[in-house]
Amino acid sequence: MTPGLMISAPASGTGKTVLMLGLLAALRRRGLTVQPFKSGPDYIDPAFHLAASGRASFNLDSWAMGAGQIAAHAGLAQDADLVLAEGSMGLFDGVARAGETGIGSSAEIASLMGWPVVLILDVSGQAQSAAAVARGFATLRPDLPFAGVVLNRVASPRHDALIREGMARAGITVLGALPRRGNIELPERHLGLVQAEETAELDDILRHAAHFVAAHCDLDAIVAAAGARAAAGSKPHRPVPPPGGRIALARDAAFSFVYPHLLAEWRRQGATILPFSPLADEVPDDSADACWLPGGYPELHAGRIAAARAFHAGLTRFARTRPVHGECGGYMALGAGLVDADGHRHAMVGLLGLETSYHSRKMHLGYRRAVLSQPMPGMAAGTALRGHEFHYATILSQPDAPLARACDANGTEVPETGSFRAMPGGGQITGSFFHLIARAATA
Repeated sequence: MTPGLMISAPASGTGKTVLMLGLLAALRRRGLTVQPFKSGPDYIDPAFHLAASGRASFNLDSWAMGAGQIAAHAGLAQDADLVLAEGSMGLFDGVARAGETGIGSSAEIASLMGWPVVLILDVSGQAQSAAAVARGFATLRPDLPFAGVVLNRVASPRHDALIREGMARAGITVLGALPRRGNIELPERHLGLVQAEETAELDDILRHAAHFVAAHCDLDAIVAAAGARAAAGSKPHRPVPPPGGRIALARDAAFSFVYPHLLAEWRRQGATILPFSPLADEVPDDSADACWLPGGYPELHAGRIAAARAFHAGLTRFARTRPVHGECGGYMALGAGLVDADGHRHAMVGLLGLETSYHSRKMHLGYRRAVLSQPMPGMAAGTALRGHEFHYATILSQPDAPLARACDANGTEVPETGSFRAMPGGGQITGSFFHLIARAATA
């Protein structure tokens, strides 16, 4: 097993991503091959990981994935020198009811894989008291390996010395101290960070992060703290079957939210991915067996999507005889219309009757377990799936047949069922706000 570390924190907004990107970039500069992972259902951070490390980053999710799938993904690091996994939210945060392997916490992934935790602490406004927080996180779960802490937003050398004194008394190793001034801010949008490909200054940010982290962290001690263990008693992983042997995949700034592990699993099963850009008014490759439109930010590009007449015509022609599926943003694009935040309606492709609006925003967020009422590309009716929903759109009209019965992490049924429409020529159109992560094995 390749040794690894879990980069986590007591809460969101504490500095995990900056530390993660800085470590990836700094260690890459040293000549190390570092395999990144992301704990939880995030599809934006992995693109930043790829830019910093030069390697695709994969999601590990204890609520949606069985231990076998987590272990299989971790096995992709066999040719790397080190694994770095970025946590989500706080170290122990998750949902109330367990899913496939747990509640979705970063601590569960770290414990399962034997990756010691590097906890980044925002120490602004406190000194020796920070040791009590670190001590609590280090000892709450006896099975959780703990490497030490990186202090963030340190005000002065005196502040640093006081905190280190408290940590020494608590038996906590300090692996670094990032000063308050000179910290790095990453641009944000309503679903998290602005996408990596939209961040024009990304190279400069990564260079700054590498220098900043290397100058204020003990990289040798961090690498030496890594560890690993084989996941015990894992059932064999059953990957999500590809929707076809050749898959036309919408891929641009409006359609980019697809989990990297999903594409990797499809490729390992022999599928070929054929990217095309709706924003560039491209059409799906006619040699494809199926078309997949991922999520993204259709509301920011609704005018261009509406004006892409060749894309509309080509996708409609494709859909007459072959399956087309849309996730979240892709689902909205398959609908009849989308109302933007200013109240303007834009005509979408019209393969489904769905009408959505961002004019009155409402956040929809959480894990989903769905049982298909209708088939979707590569999967029969009755298949149980696990995934995640995160969007701000409101459904104005959904006249088509429901695709699935969906429940949240507590087992409560949700009204977002997705849509299904059969085409006269043998094609079928499916879509859902649900982002697919894995097939479900447990109830």
